[in-house]
Amino acid sequence: MQKTTYSKIATACAASMFLFGASAASADDCPNRGDLDDMFCDVDGDLVADTPADPSQWRDPSTLVFAYTPVEDPAVYANIFSDFVDYLAECTDRNVVYFNVQSNAAQIEAMRSGRLHIGGFSTGPTGFAVNLAGAVPFAVKGDVEDWQGYNLIVIVRADSDIHDLTDLAGKRMAHTSASSNSGNLAPMALFPDAGLTPGEDYEVLFSGGHDNSVMGVDSGDYDGAAVASDVFERMARRGQVNEDDFRIVYTSERFPTSSFAYDSRLAPELRDTMLACFLDYTFTEDMQREFGGADRFFPVTYAEHWDVVRRVADASGAPFNRTTWESQ
Repeated sequence: MQKTTYSKIATACAASMFLFGASAASADDCPNRGDLDDMFCDVDGDLVADTPADPSQWRDPSTLVFAYTPVEDPAVYANIFSDFVDYLAECTDRNVVYFNVQSNAAQIEAMRSGRLHIGGFSTGPTGFAVNLAGAVPFAVKGDVEDWQGYNLIVIVRADSDIHDLTDLAGKRMAHTSASSNSGNLAPMALFPDAGLTPGEDYEVLFSGGHDNSVMGVDSGDYDGAAVASDVFERMARRGQVNEDDFRIVYTSERFPTSSFAYDSRLAPELRDTMLACFLDYTFTEDMQREFGGADRFFPVTYAEHWDVVRRVADASGAPFNRTTWESQ
């Protein structure tokens, strides 16, 4: 495999670790925290937690634990990522295991507690992972030219009489989960300007996941659903649903897809090796089919690429902080 040097991203990530737990920065010695939890500090202002001053706080595990977002069946992704897991083990000279997580909350808690070292977090939960678990996003799926994005779409059955977003007033409308960007936060922020206010024009019904929402519209349990376009497209490619059975009545601007983020307590040498391994990897044909033609991990930063997501969260009244998380 041809290797590529990503010194800029490695250098940027080198300054983004934090002091976790009891020895974390206190209110007295942290000049800037931003939206981070009280145990973190962000002196350099890059919106992710800083490097711990004490090397004894760094983690250098013999086994790296990796998990992908639980948006859909975790077992599917255990197979999809099997080649990458084997590659990462060889590249880092560590054992690597794929961890099946059943919810966004469980995935974030696993990283916060130190049981998860690298995670693929859904777009919305990425913000909570950054602020509550010390996650440092460094990549999304993409190709040589650009990062891969998705849209919030609203789907209805093709045989329904619903042709516009406002036709869903008073109907059974599914959101996915409270922390989801496209499944809840973006609809709360964007729909009112399009003439439909969640919670007023319709009761918000949480399905528990994008796949549940799609299948619920297909079966008639919901009249419409707000879902991520990439999830809907993957389900159609797999044959789980027939795309022709649906009508899309709303499409938003582009959002970044799931982030890949590391636990900022990783020892710097291990972290930098891991980053190089990720960013030098070429997706298998199965991964490319599954992820809409993406063939690599494309380097990103939380400050830049999650700006639109943070704006949506703030506009929806649900910023990525502990208060919002505990209210869900």
